Amino acid sequence: MPLFKTIKPTNNSSIFIWKIEESFDELLKNTDLTDNSKERLFSMKSELHQRGFLSVRHLLKEAGYSDFDLFYNGNGKPHLTDNKCISITHSFTFSAIIISDREVGIDIEKNREKIKVIQHKFVNFERGFIHKNDDYIEQLTVIWGAKESLYKIYPYGGLTFKNDIDINPFQISDRKTTGYIKVKDWDKKYDIRFEQLENFTLVYALDPNKDD
Repeated sequence: MPLFKTIKPTNNSSIFIWKIEESFDELLKNTDLTDNSKERLFSMKSELHQRGFLSVRHLLKEAGYSDFDLFYNGNGKPHLTDNKCISITHSFTFSAIIISDREVGIDIEKNREKIKVIQHKFVNFERGFIHKNDDYIEQLTVIWGAKESLYKIYPYGGLTFKNDIDINPFQISDRKTTGYIKVKDWDKKYDIRFEQLENFTLVYALDPNKDD
């Protein structure tokens, strides 16, 4: 399908979301890729991942870019040739990108029971405010997505979700909170926003100190 949704969180930030319903061949058609991207695409063992990869290239096109404008640093962090910040995510049938003048990170996750089993790997400080009510899975998914988004912002890699990133209290109805990266070379607070897309949770983090 065409573009699923766009969000304008700030004057100089834009989010583009794709619902992946096309076949691999449909997504590949008329999509120009760098040699490196072709190699990555055809080395993927899962067609689900291949379709996610290609849908991101369609989102780049919606944002006025192409695969040739995108490159990755040694830590696997994506960059654009015009120096704008970009973050990328895809999960099952959704993909999304955020492009901004400020530091940004984005994550989309399917709401699944499995997250209750693995919460000990990423919940620490947050245990003091989450409650086992009807939206427990969504709460945990927001926390995971927020930490993933902040992890994507940090330029050096190696953070642990449990010990290096904290998310402040929120309720699902708030649709926003704040979070911190706290390591010796990086102590920053970020705005966190989130929303539900069908049975998925979209979370994104923004540097609040950048003038719009």
